Amino acid sequence: MSYVLGHHQYGKAEVRVVRVFRETRESRHDIVDYNVSVTLSGDFDDAHLSGDQTKVLTTDACKNTVNAFAKSAGEAVRTPEAFALALADHFVDDVPQVTTAMIKVEAYAWERIGDHPHAFRHRGDHVRTVTVRRGEGPATVVSGVRDYVLLKTTDSEFHGFYQDAYTTLQPTDDRVMATSVTAQWAHGSAQDTDWDTSYAAVLDALTTAFADSYSYALQQTIWEMGQRALDAASGVAEIRMSCPNKHHFVVDLSPFGLENHQEVFHADDRPYGLIEATVQRSADVDLSAAYDPGQAWS
Repeated sequence: MSYVLGHHQYGKAEVRVVRVFRETRESRHDIVDYNVSVTLSGDFDDAHLSGDQTKVLTTDACKNTVNAFAKSAGEAVRTPEAFALALADHFVDDVPQVTTAMIKVEAYAWERIGDHPHAFRHRGDHVRTVTVRRGEGPATVVSGVRDYVLLKTTDSEFHGFYQDAYTTLQPTDDRVMATSVTAQWAHGSAQDTDWDTSYAAVLDALTTAFADSYSYALQQTIWEMGQRALDAASGVAEIRMSCPNKHHFVVDLSPFGLENHQEVFHADDRPYGLIEATVQRSADVDLSAAYDPGQAWS
């Protein structure tokens, strides 16, 4: 029986690199903190079919490239999108057997302590994410955020839902709504984008839309958040959001002779409802290939 080798890829996962921008020990320093994964596709059939490694760029070389580019790519290193683009261009343009490179970056945020020139503290638990895919054509860029926890204590309802023989959930017109947002947004073009400004605009739009929009369901809130994000960043073609419902249940305090008017809750982490949706400028453009297959959904 004869078999056919299907799609295959390889690379180096989770290269942790921290870059300090400094002129002297005493000067004002800046810092970026990245977790970089490189995935390569191309003319590597022989490595699988016959064990011939002639065309295989080692995964150790991928790691070394990330570290070297953290120095040699200059100002591009300051934003994860620009850094990922520089790496993707190198692997596709400079390694002949590579036809497609996917670079994934997680960026961990640090902020300066006061106005100290070289002391920082970690900022927040959410993670900025980037996926850059470069093949024969122009690179695609998907920015994102993961583990972005949002909560509001009222202005959220959930009622009027379909009920069957297994429905026990009681309708409510006042509840805590909380979620941990994973969002990815695809840019229409990778040219002349101020990545930090665009990221900040989308994150602010998601945040304010969650806070300001009266919610009849998490689904409707996602729709409001997506629209607000597209309004805030003209270069974004679509945004995909995955939002677990972080349930907060009112605790029954009646055994203790106490009333509980939406004041004391039990936060339950599982099981949870998972709501996902895409908000697009146009349904005519298919950007599914741009996303990280480990996070994207369809």
